[in-house]
Parts: sequence; C-alpha cells; structure tokens
Amino acid sequence: MVDRGASALSLPDDWPAHPDPILALNHMGSFDWDLDSGIMQMDALAHEIFDLRPDEYDGRPETLTPRVLPTEARRLDTHVSRAIKDGSENYGAYFRVRRRDGSLHWTHTQGYIQRDETGRPRRIIGIIRDATQELSEAEARREQAALDEARRQQTNVVQIITAALAHAHTVQDVIDVLKDTHGVTHLGATSLVMGLVEAGRIRLVAEGPEGSFVPGTLVTRIDEQYPMSDVVRTLAPRFIESPEEFAKSYPLLWPHITDLDITAAAYLPLIAQARPIGAMGLLYNDRRGFSTEERNVLVALGSSIAQSLQRAMFYEQEKDLAQGLQQAMLPRSIPSIPGADIAVRYRSGSLGRDIGGDWYDVIRLPGGRVGAVIGDVQGHDTHAASVMGQLRIVLRAYAAEGHTPATVMARASVFLHELDTERFATCLYAEADLSTGVVQLVRAGHLDALLRDTDRSCRRLPVQGGLPLGLSAEFGRLEYPVSTIELDPGQTLLLCTDGLVEQPGISLDDGMQTLRALISTGPDDVRDLADRLIDVAEERGGDDDVALLLLRRRGLDAQRSGGRLQQHVGPGDPEALTESRHMIRTAVGAWGARERVDEIELVADELITNALMHTEGSAVVTLRVLTGSHRRLRVEVEDASSALPRRREAGESGVSGRGLLLVDSLADQWGVEARGGGKCVWCEFMVPEAD
Repeated sequence: MVDRGASALSLPDDWPAHPDPILALNHMGSFDWDLDSGIMQMDALAHEIFDLRPDEYDGRPETLTPRVLPTEARRLDTHVSRAIKDGSENYGAYFRVRRRDGSLHWTHTQGYIQRDETGRPRRIIGIIRDATQELSEAEARREQAALDEARRQQTNVVQIITAALAHAHTVQDVIDVLKDTHGVTHLGATSLVMGLVEAGRIRLVAEGPEGSFVPGTLVTRIDEQYPMSDVVRTLAPRFIESPEEFAKSYPLLWPHITDLDITAAAYLPLIAQARPIGAMGLLYNDRRGFSTEERNVLVALGSSIAQSLQRAMFYEQEKDLAQGLQQAMLPRSIPSIPGADIAVRYRSGSLGRDIGGDWYDVIRLPGGRVGAVIGDVQGHDTHAASVMGQLRIVLRAYAAEGHTPATVMARASVFLHELDTERFATCLYAEADLSTGVVQLVRAGHLDALLRDTDRSCRRLPVQGGLPLGLSAEFGRLEYPVSTIELDPGQTLLLCTDGLVEQPGISLDDGMQTLRALISTGPDDVRDLADRLIDVAEERGGDDDVALLLLRRRGLDAQRSGGRLQQHVGPGDPEALTESRHMIRTAVGAWGARERVDEIELVADELITNALMHTEGSAVVTLRVLTGSHRRLRVEVEDASSALPRRREAGESGVSGRGLLLVDSLADQWGVEARGGGKCVWCEFMVPEAD
C-alpha cells in the first residue's frame, strides 16, 4: 500500500483515456516522486495546478491532501497502489482539485513507474495537468452523441413504421401498424388519434388509449375549433408545446382530455397528391416542446402515413369495384330445387383488381332435372371475371334449350373460342334427374367431382374428360365423354375449383385426399359442410379463388311422375354407346321398371345403331317417363337425317333388316316424328306404377 501518495480518482470508461495533446501542452506540470524517501518534487506549473505557493508545499504528498476530495484521494491511492503491485509500467487517472476560492477543477495525472533489476518500484516520474476544459468538451460531445443517438432512434422508428406500412393493404391495416407497441409509442407518444376527411368532415377512425374517446368528436366539421380541423384546413402541422397552450388554443377539447395529463402534442396533416385526406395527432405526457429535428422526423412520418393511407384507400376502392363486378357475374340467387339441398360458397383470395374467373351455377331444367356447373376461367383480373360472366350465361342458355351435357360443353367451347380473348376455362357440368337419381357428368379439363355417401365416406368420381373450353374448339376436339352415376337419397355431390384443393408444396392427389377427409368428417347439412370447407380455405389463405357447390339428393316422400335423361352418342365412339347403355339400364332400374330393362336396352341400342349406321352423323338418345292413364317409359333417338326408316324382311341369310321388326315386337308402341332438319324414332313401354 502506498500511503505516501497523493489522492486520485479513476473516471468512467466514456471519459477520455488519454490527455488531449493541445490542452496538455497549454497547462501541464511535472513531478518526480522518490518512493524510498517519500519526497515528491513538483515544478511551478504543478504548484499552479494545485493552487499552491512554493512555500506552502514541503515536498511531501500528504501536504496535497486538503486540496483533493477525500473520496477521490482514496480512489487515487488505490489506483496507484494497484499499478505498483501488479507490475504495471504506468497509470493514469482523473481527480478534482479544490482551489482557494472553493471551486473544483478536474485534473489529470499520469505516472511512469521505474523499477530496479529485481522489479522493486523505486521512482515515479509523471505529469499533472488541468483537465477541466477537456472534460467539459467531452461532456458536451457525450451529450451531442446522446442527442444524435436519440435522433437516430427516432429516424429508425420512422423507417420501421414505413417498412411495416408497405405491407398494409387496408385503412385498418395502417391503423393497426400505428397502434402496435413497436410503432408510434416508440416516439414517446402517450396516445394517438387519427381522422379521415369525408364529404367536408373529419371522421375519427382511431383513438387511444382505450377510454380516451371524447364525446362529440366522432365526426367533426373542418371549420370547428379542433386541432385536426386546423391542420386539415391549413395543410400545416401544429405543435403544441405546453398544457397552457393547449387549453388556450382549444378550449372545447382541453377539458375532456385533462385526465390524460397531456403536456405536449403534435398534429400532422395527412396530405396525398396535394390534398388533405386526414389528420393524425400524437399526444405526450412527459415532454414540453419539440426540437427542429423532432419536428422534421414527425413531418416525415406524417408524409409516409399519408401515402400508405392513400394506397389503402385505392386498394379498398378497387377491391369493392372488383368484388362488385365479380358478384354481378355470379348468380344473384340459387333456385330452390324440389328434392335437393343445395349450397354454394365463394371465397375471393386475390387482392385489389386481381380477381379470379371462378364461378358456379345451378340451372332448373324440365322434368325434375337440375344442372350444376362449376368452372374457372384462366387468369386473375377483371377480364377473367367478364369472360366468366359471359360463359356462365351461354352455358345456362344451352342447358335450358335441352341440349345434352356433351353438346352443352362443346357449344360453350366454341363460344369461348370465338370471343376476342386468349383465355380458356375449365368446367365440370353435372345434370341430375332427382326423381331417378341418375346424374350425367361432363368434364372439360376440370377437377373430378366428389361423392359423399350416407355413411359419410367420400370418394372421387373419375370422369374421362375433354380439353378445357376454348382449347377443344381451337384444336377441333369437341368430343366430351359423358359419365353416368346414380345418386341415392342422402348422397351428396361436391363440385369445386382448384383453390379448395391446391396448397403450396402438396401434390394434387394429396390435396384431394385432404379434401375427402374434411368432407368425411364434416357436418351432415350441406350448408354447414360448405361453411366448414370455405372456413378451412380462408384459414389457409392463398391467392386463388374458391368456388364450391354441394348438391344433396333428398329422400322423396312419394315417387315423382315424369323424369328425363339425354345422352349424345357420336359416330365411331364405342365408349359413348356403352355409356348410353349404362345410362338406360341405370335409369330404368331407378324408375321401377327392372322387369323390362333388357327389352328397353335392346330396343334403344337398335335405334341408336341404326341412326349411326344410316345417317353417318351423331345420335341423341332421350329416356323419359310419361304419366297419364298408364305409366309409360319412352325412348327417343334423334338424328340429323330426314330419311324415314322403313320396315323390310331380311331373309334367311340376311344380316340386316331385322331392326324395326325387333322394335315392333318388343315395344308397346313406336313411331317416327320429323324434327326440323332431322327426325326422331320413338318407342314406348308400359311399366308399372312406382311404389
């Protein structure tokens, strides 16, 4: 322990570690301290720094003790002792000297320790200087650095808020960003208010904290004496620097916010394209006044918020326009179909004008039949929506005219191809006879339909499809195979667009499997099931639209009279001929005439074959139930030839000529009718009344 030394103090790390060379040269003394004798010699400048006359100092360090604060003397003694003991070559420290007039001056000392060959300290040679000016300037630099850091933090907050606002799509998104704990509150504001200009008034859209709403300020006029009205009217920010100024400037508002302990406020006009769109206020309870830098930062913040608000307003306007257009293109209402429970849902997944061309439709058809359509026009824009609307209308028209499902799809493809557009569309059309449950499905590049059974199990209905609408006409491939299924009471048919199935990173098959699982575990009611499926799509998000149609066949209290099915059979299409046979057999069985199913199928097959062989064109087979005094099942085969068939004898070795004889033998009645440029050969079979 060096108890012969003078006093010292080590300053914090942020004080200068080395003396300023210019200041040191201006006022620096020296000393030579003999550790063996304890005598410390000082020059005249050192005496001056300690404010001592030469006769007041006897060469002993203890004499300096009255000039140094006791606490700092102990710290300097500890600092020097540690340097001596740990083998250091030098030390440096700051301490304060009390001068004759009682003032305190900062002083800096630096000593160099000389040791003998054994390492024992023998002597300290050092300097001592007045450091008051140096530390004053360092303090000023530190304060300036603190101001710079505060300014940097404020600027950083503005940058963070601006970056967050870049992702805001709606006005509410902008408000949420500003009210977030990482937003405006980091600027020191206690509360936030925001209003938007609407029809010459300011409507309050955000206020906080909770419970700070001032009655009567939800909607205010621009000419009223409120701060937001002032900044909107003048297009200039208003900085209120004291409670007194607030109370004097706005006596209507001030009494209602005194409980918030507001000491200052900044109101900013939100200006976009040289016109005010709103105003924002930041209220503080821990400050008075605003520096120039703070004002500039807040004005920059207001400009960024105004741009984001304008962008959000444009987005909401465009979205309203796009959704209005899209909704206008979709059916305004779904008809009530006896014998069926139907639910439709639509979810728009895109932003702004990027709307999709997904659609659904339900078409009431004669004879207790119903057409169900689901489709998707390529693209996500207003053009896709307009094409969708036109395509939906023509599909409905073709179906209502009585065309077969395959013809409906083919004509729609031709229509789309002839439009002035490069868009194509996928589509699935299902025509169901609810009295029999027979459903005919035609697919144009679309997803397969799904069928949920009464035990809730769900399966995919693979349908051999054709090209998407528009493309099939362009490539001359207008043949659309027709698949026939029987929909039992309680079973549900589901049609949807790919937005319900496709997910990033998941294959289409896996997506269909996930959808089947959702349907299997879903509610029985089709409306509840549709709600659940569309909620799942909403949770997943995504940019693709979703159209959904569910049709559940109800159990009928009594067998309905009537019923009608149609099938298009093209020349050279054995699969279509097979499908028509399957349709006839299924329908006849469903209509309660199973004992005559073989006869009806045989006669229908003969009529279809004759039409294909002798006309070199296609045939349209229609199966219907007629009621009256007796219940009859009627088969019609229509072709484009006006040549009437005639009955003739085939001979013992003939391989043809027996067709009409077979029809005449098996059918109860038959005949031929002219149909425009062609004809229709028909036959009827008496069948028992249904149970």
